[in-house]
Amino acid sequence: MQNNYDNEQKLKNNISPCLYIVPTPIGNLKDITLRALEVLKNVDIIACEDTRRSGLLLKSLDISSKNRLRSYHDYNEGTKTIQIINEIKNGKSVALISDAGTPCISDPGYKLVSSAKENNIKIVSLPGPTALITALVTSGMAVHNFTFIGFPPAKKGRQTFIKDVVNAENTTILYESSHKILKLIKEIAELDSNRNIFISREITKIYEEHISFNTSSFLKNEINIVEKGEFVVIIEGKK
Repeated sequence: MQNNYDNEQKLKNNISPCLYIVPTPIGNLKDITLRALEVLKNVDIIACEDTRRSGLLLKSLDISSKNRLRSYHDYNEGTKTIQIINEIKNGKSVALISDAGTPCISDPGYKLVSSAKENNIKIVSLPGPTALITALVTSGMAVHNFTFIGFPPAKKGRQTFIKDVVNAENTTILYESSHKILKLIKEIAELDSNRNIFISREITKIYEEHISFNTSSFLKNEINIVEKGEFVVIIEGKK
């Protein structure tokens, strides 16, 4: 009787056995959508990168996480993907979330989504926060044709990667960590001393900051970049 009641409640909340891709706030908790709240409150399983961090997020949103969180990250994608697919096949509803922003965008999730499609499992993707789009529309750079390329390689292939960025004719967006941001800008500036760059850090957070500058100013040490937080870097297309 209880199972029938639970299923009826889920149907009332438009929750069905499928894979939900649910974006979470990248900083400001007010950026969570009403639909995302509904899904996270009612799904059977929430697959997340860090169960502790996601548990704190759900608690702050007044959502119970009891017995629903499952770890899903870069190091266990293989085995966890199989388990989650089987859960959905057995009638469970699953929400995939990342630590912040939209899953699969420089975060785990691609293998799970791909496997769900292979198994003819319904996928429901909710719109929501993503740092790259938020930064792009703030940058003032061309938005009609852009490329997002994630994080640069740490070592192998990095020089080729940077050259491709500098030679790109369209706007290029990438992510970089705080301890590598100055190195990245220097590498770009050394290849093109007259390129416009826009960087955003700590988007939607207390210390949110956006800086527009030319590589010539950077080479003259006229630009102050605070090496804290997570960065979105947007590079103007080749002139």
